[in-house]
Amino acid sequence: MPLAAASTCVEDAVRSRRADLVALSHAIHAEPELAFAEHRSCAKTQALVAERGFEITAGVAGLDTAFRAVYGSGPLVVGVCAEYDALPEMGHACGHNIIAASAVGTALALAEVADALGLTVVLLGTPAEELGGGKALMLQAGVFDDIAATVMLHPGPVDIAAARSLALSEMTIHYTGRESHAAVAPFLGVNAGDAVTVAQVAIGLLRQQLAPGQMVHGIVTDGGQASNVIPGHTEMRYTMRANDSESLRALESRMAGCFAAGAVATGCEHVVSDTAPAYAELAPDPWLSEVFRAEMTRVGRTPVAAELEASLPLGSTDMGNVTQVMPGIHPIVGIDAGGASIHQPEFAAAAVSASADTAVVEGAIMLARTVVALAESGVERDRVLEQWQRRAS
Repeated sequence: MPLAAASTCVEDAVRSRRADLVALSHAIHAEPELAFAEHRSCAKTQALVAERGFEITAGVAGLDTAFRAVYGSGPLVVGVCAEYDALPEMGHACGHNIIAASAVGTALALAEVADALGLTVVLLGTPAEELGGGKALMLQAGVFDDIAATVMLHPGPVDIAAARSLALSEMTIHYTGRESHAAVAPFLGVNAGDAVTVAQVAIGLLRQQLAPGQMVHGIVTDGGQASNVIPGHTEMRYTMRANDSESLRALESRMAGCFAAGAVATGCEHVVSDTAPAYAELAPDPWLSEVFRAEMTRVGRTPVAAELEASLPLGSTDMGNVTQVMPGIHPIVGIDAGGASIHQPEFAAAAVSASADTAVVEGAIMLARTVVALAESGVERDRVLEQWQRRAS
């Protein structure tokens, strides 16, 4: 099938399903679910592709809310990632309802040309991006092993074709001391609350020596239960970010000293554990990114200039882990959020606005046409297949 014909076909396919895709986005938004508990959202994301004849495998990687939906049998296997988890108390303030609906639209469109282009389309339901690293767990479990390239998009306040992200790790730190009455016998206690305070002071002082791109932020998840009891158990959760995984490891080492300082100063015991797999930084495929950039321009969007993209990292994502091992993209598709950014309540409201609905449709069109361009380009198709063969051998 000629490139122009296939590109037109996938665009028409998305536009013909506009009502269904927008309804899916709104339905997911209306019932936000947290990491690894996205049962309704997972089912909603599968429904349209099931009707189209995709072969669905539920519960992949041992995750109840992960799935693979496959259509076609061509040698070029392309993954499309759908996210659908929400944030505590803020719902879809990251717009994952838009991600899921656009991914479904992309998969449905590519199914129309899969046989003609020698494609196998794999829609991947990937839970727990906000906390838990669903894609990282699925990658480790082999769910991506047969896939040569993977695409997805994310909503945001601006359009970015080759979006970057920060490497991330998150730790839970538990201090154990000994309870005692705060007035009668405070000297018999070992204060786990003070351990938190000392650690946070150490972290605050460390901040002036952090390398460019490094940052830390955290919360106290358990600070004690009664003001007149020396707390014997406390807990913190800290997130560390850096420009790349090597810098992140250096930051983790320095933060470990701060966590230990709380224990040493107070006589507490402390245990540090990973909350989720580490997230690597995004490494967007240059060729796929430039195709997507051209698609943004074609539909009337104005993407951020290429030379500015590296200076605009937008948080962290487990899609970074995927792009470290195979060609992939994670562009940002802008919606009108009235000046709000992701993880703000105003962005949650904007995620079902008219501009969000447009992002669902245009995003699916741009992703599908990018995959068509890959399938039709002999040089680039061979490149990603050769990379996959090296990875598989």
